[in-house]
Amino acid sequence: MTRLGNGFTANGDSGPTERHNGSNGKMVAFPVNGANGNGKSANGHAGNGKVAHESHNGHSRDAESGVRVGVVGCGYWGSKHLRVLQTLESVASVKVIDSELSRLDSLARSLPDGACFASVEEALPHVDALVIATPPATHAPLALRAIRAGKHVLVEKPLATSVVSALQMIQAAEDAGTVLMVGHTFEFNSAVWKMRELVESGALGQLYYIDSARLNLGLYQGDVNVVFDLAPHDISIINYLLGAEPTAVDAWASRHAHSELEDVAYLRLQYGTMGVEANVHVSWLDPHKVRRVTAVGSQKMAVYNDMAVEERIRLYDKGVVVTPPNELTQPPMTYRYGDIVSPHLEFREPLLLEDSHFLECIRTGATPLTDGQNGLAVVRVLEAAERSLYERRPVDMSDVADASALSLTMPAGAQ
Repeated sequence: MTRLGNGFTANGDSGPTERHNGSNGKMVAFPVNGANGNGKSANGHAGNGKVAHESHNGHSRDAESGVRVGVVGCGYWGSKHLRVLQTLESVASVKVIDSELSRLDSLARSLPDGACFASVEEALPHVDALVIATPPATHAPLALRAIRAGKHVLVEKPLATSVVSALQMIQAAEDAGTVLMVGHTFEFNSAVWKMRELVESGALGQLYYIDSARLNLGLYQGDVNVVFDLAPHDISIINYLLGAEPTAVDAWASRHAHSELEDVAYLRLQYGTMGVEANVHVSWLDPHKVRRVTAVGSQKMAVYNDMAVEERIRLYDKGVVVTPPNELTQPPMTYRYGDIVSPHLEFREPLLLEDSHFLECIRTGATPLTDGQNGLAVVRVLEAAERSLYERRPVDMSDVADASALSLTMPAGAQ
């Protein structure tokens, strides 16, 4: 796979719309609004040990009592984090870090109460935590820099572009005692929670397979192909639905509009311990925007359509019945058709829940639901898929695991 570029701007893929269990010389301050959209807020504390004090009357409190958060890369995902963080009471201030000076100038004009920086190094003394929403190839270098400076880090997906880098980030966070979290936003989505409930409860019967599609016309990235850009969402969702990781990965991809980066790909994930396979289709080159996950069982089938305004989950009472072999006059299969039900979902913005959870983990020292190990599990699949593409064969995940163990012996600064 060809990866291009070292500068950082912002991620550019389309995303989802809940879960159980150096300066440019302009200094501006961000307004901190107080409510998180539901009347509740997530506590947080700064790296200096000061605990955030909730404001229950809607008024802001001393900025020193909350977490100072920097958003690195204010493009598609970074701008969404910026919007959400401004609504959380446990955030004392939000800083913007972006190397695109034109974007920084625009933010400086529109946000009168914050601080803008053109480099992470300049911003580090002014923050307790960073949200990294830059191109994937920059995730590990930026995160390691922040962690080694004692900062908590939330990294947009994928956590890293290699298993080695992901392991280095995990080890660095353990050594520094800081929170490391990955932005697998769909694991905070109520529709995905419902899909997991249907799978775990046996409502679908014996689970046969899972199929997912994430398609659109664009957005082409400059440093990774469509697998690294879009598939992390689906891998994360499927791992979460099954509560397991794949045992083998097979991948096919092709280049069409881009000469160096694959823009259409198919992955087959084998969950051998469960006897289940999952198919993932991702594309930057499709006339339709599709965000769909289908789980097919022996009794029922469930479809999660993230593009639906209503009825995001539909449960189909459909299936096939095998005709007994002694009934030779009957067709080999009969088909069963029943009701289609759409369960009620209490929707809250997944990104709001994700960012609130990050701040709560900073405050309490709890392990994030989507921690470094969660991110590593997805990166391992991505690396296996990359190997499968170029070796033109299925890759057993034990091979990737062995490489992971060896990488722990590498110097901490190796990339």
